[in-house]
Amino acid sequence: MSSQRSTTTLWRPTGPVELELVRELDWRAWPPRLPEQPIFYPVLDEDYAIKIARDWNVVHDGCGFVTRFEVESEFLRRYPVQQAGGRTILELWVPAEELDEFNAHIVGEIQVVHEFR
Repeated sequence: MSSQRSTTTLWRPTGPVELELVRELDWRAWPPRLPEQPIFYPVLDEDYAIKIARDWNVVHDGCGFVTRFEVESEFLRRYPVQQAGGRTILELWVPAEELDEFNAHIVGEIQVVHEFR
């Protein structure tokens, strides 16, 4: 009998520096936040992630990437969905000090699904 864990798909727009750190973590975890980054923001809508990667990361970093990953749904219930603008601009706000625990609930690998230059 297999125990299937229900997962939720999340996206994260990212620049090349963060993406390289994810690669170094074998595509299984997000790197620790910098002191000036108290919150980790995965998003719930792929189009929103594309917009940030294309319109912000490309301008600031020269390229932008959209990643997709699965997290155990039960674990995510502790983070209320935050509406950061329009009705599809939805994020989770994960405090930096909880990122290790968040990473422990990622199921499978973090995948790059879009690249913008």
